[in-house]
Amino acid sequence: MGGFVPNTPEERRKMLEAAGCSSMDDLYRDVPAGLRVKSLALEPGVSEMEALSAMEALAEKNVRFRSVFRGAGSYDHYIPAVVRSVTSKEEFLTAYTPYQAEISQGVLQSIFEYQTMICALTGMQVSNASVYDGATAAAEAVLMCRSRGRERAVISGAVNPQVIEVIRTYCASRSVEADVIPPKDGRTDAEATAAAAEGAACVLFQQPNYFGVLEDAEALCALAHKAGAKAVMSVNPIALGLLKTPGECGADAAVGEGQPLGLPMSFGGPYLGFMASTAAMMRQLPGRIVGRTQDQNGNPAYVLTLQAREQHIRREKASSNICSNEALCAMTAAVYLAAMGPGGMKTVAAACVGKAHYLASRLCALPGFRLLYGGEFFHEFVTSCPADPEALNERLAEKGILGGLPVDGGILWCVTEKRSKGEIDELVGIVKEVCAQ
Repeated sequence: MGGFVPNTPEERRKMLEAAGCSSMDDLYRDVPAGLRVKSLALEPGVSEMEALSAMEALAEKNVRFRSVFRGAGSYDHYIPAVVRSVTSKEEFLTAYTPYQAEISQGVLQSIFEYQTMICALTGMQVSNASVYDGATAAAEAVLMCRSRGRERAVISGAVNPQVIEVIRTYCASRSVEADVIPPKDGRTDAEATAAAAEGAACVLFQQPNYFGVLEDAEALCALAHKAGAKAVMSVNPIALGLLKTPGECGADAAVGEGQPLGLPMSFGGPYLGFMASTAAMMRQLPGRIVGRTQDQNGNPAYVLTLQAREQHIRREKASSNICSNEALCAMTAAVYLAAMGPGGMKTVAAACVGKAHYLASRLCALPGFRLLYGGEFFHEFVTSCPADPEALNERLAEKGILGGLPVDGGILWCVTEKRSKGEIDELVGIVKEVCAQ
């Protein structure tokens, strides 16, 4: 990944000024003060062994939960051993961009295979070589939909709030209006979205949405097209093991967070943003695309077929400034998809649905609990909660359980295939005990 690194005080001052910050502390103002460390409490002249011991003690403060019932964008799925076995090979561990095709055939082929699998998963015709994360992918998709006379983006308020914030940040830097339509009963407000879509460049929604509810994806794509806008679907890749693909729903572009595809939660990263689109939008895709051809001897050969020109020239006129392809994360997703296959993906998705519905039925049998939103859901759902959600989560944490995410009006729960019936029953038992007090 290329970029400018400020080395002198004057260069740092100019960088901070361009970012609208007065100091380095100001630059990190979005990081909670309690998480910032001015310096490590080390005695002068400590040895490497002593410094390492202090760092390990600091790392031990990270809380590790044995049972996770929270999602909201990062999911605790089982990762087959073959994924780590393949991706840990030293020839794959370098993620540097393969500019020299003649010596990078293995990396290029792995990216090509990843792109092919993403196209199969999403039902789209072309995929790029990945971007930083799902939020970045969504923001890049919004910008790639712009056309002359259509600059505004319409975003469903049922999209993950963190994704919406990243989209707003991207749009603000390009003077693009991001019109967020408040959700209605836990899903995209189709009527309000249709009205806002007139004259817009695109309509972006999430499937399943942030509240776990399944949207009427085909109808939302149709209303976007009726207004002359592009339809962008942000999708959960595991859910696509059961649901219609974005291509089948009529979407022009599909984006999402690839973390569920073999990447551990890792306290928040590194993750993987996948992007795919129809062939008509291929040249608007940011980043790069690997293609397969033949060399002069007729053997298969892999090359960077399309690259975003802004990485080399005319950066001020670029539609995107993505300069990385997340190659190791992309390869991890490809190995996971290859290991699972269509049948495995369907099995995992079905297990998530079944176990989530079991937890929902158990919770809703308790006094004061009910589903806040009707309709079908995948592996996340929101319930009311008669107890203080934070106090409930503190009690669960004492037992090594990460509870659901407190949201307005209730708790957003998540269940993946990793959660056993015993774990679910244990959770319900603790919830019942806390709410009875």
